[in-house]
Amino acid sequence: MTPTDLAPTDLANALARPGRASIPYADPFSPDRPLVLECFRPQRHDPDKPVVIVQHGASRNGAEYCEAWVPAAERHGFLVVAITFPKESWPDAVTYNNGHVLTEDGALRPREGWSQAIPGRVFALLREAGVTRRDKAYLWGHSAGGQFVHRLLATQPHGIFAAVGAANSGWYTLPTLDLPYPDGLGGIGLTREDVVRFLGYPLVIFSGDQDIDGTTENFPKHEAAMAQGPNRFERAKFYLAYGQAEAARLGVPCRWTRITVPGVAHEGMKMSAFAAQHWFDENGPTA
Repeated sequence: MTPTDLAPTDLANALARPGRASIPYADPFSPDRPLVLECFRPQRHDPDKPVVIVQHGASRNGAEYCEAWVPAAERHGFLVVAITFPKESWPDAVTYNNGHVLTEDGALRPREGWSQAIPGRVFALLREAGVTRRDKAYLWGHSAGGQFVHRLLATQPHGIFAAVGAANSGWYTLPTLDLPYPDGLGGIGLTREDVVRFLGYPLVIFSGDQDIDGTTENFPKHEAAMAQGPNRFERAKFYLAYGQAEAARLGVPCRWTRITVPGVAHEGMKMSAFAAQHWFDENGPTA
């Protein structure tokens, strides 16, 4: 099976048995940029159980993130799909973290080619394959994946998401049309209604209270990022406050929340376990 011929029957066959599966995949709008679906199907899974889509960080370690969600998946029977963007085919923040919205010279790419649209198409393929009968998926990302996830939420339809969480993002795209993307949402065809819709979605910002090291190599240090705070923990606070202020200015609700994760630094596996506990052990599936 090559990445470009993943038909619904291929996907169904690859996930027919419980356990881990690494499935080559290429999005039809980016066929020259292969991906891998790192999946776990627990013994208790059936098509009416939830689907959790997980987005890895800058290390592109989707398999490791998939494994981190396995204990909760076994407890609750949900399917884990970690969409992995290999460094070889998705080499930088432009193509992954920022959603491949702009070309390297800053020109706007066709909307259907944005990598932010890929999770929705993967979920549609899972439905077409009969792997799930759910009409909504959970979406969660850590670090660079947190960047990818909140930008996806800003630019894509929300109807297929039961819940969305962004954890320990390095920096944030602000919910305003007054700044060009990716600093803000201006210049990429979005409208005031899109910003209002984004602010009105119950995004959960997961924030490790020990994620306070602003000196690491992968920590974003460009001007727009530094304006949001000296470390990821402070930037999460800044982002929520900015969203609330922008919603007040527009006279609309902001339904975002921020959850502080005690004792955790920039640790994707621990943040994964916390998010799984929050969504499934404490609150139960929302849809």
